[in-house]
Amino acid sequence: MQKFYKVFLVVFIVFIAINVYALDWQSDMLSEDNSKFVFSIAAAVIGLMLLFVMNTWSKIGIKK
Repeated sequence: MQKFYKVFLVVFIVFIAINVYALDWQSDMLSEDNSKFVFSIAAAVIGLMLLFVMNTWSKIGIKK
């Protein structure tokens, strides 16, 4: 994994960790207070998936 992808991997994991910490576990997940954190977690997870797809594509493009 290139340094570029590692930086974004750390950024996305930190975003997920901060938002999981900020969730109010006593209320409903899609309540008004939690919705911004849930959507932020979902965006970070989508970013992680795209990160691994881009990393795989870059490995495929390298000729051995």
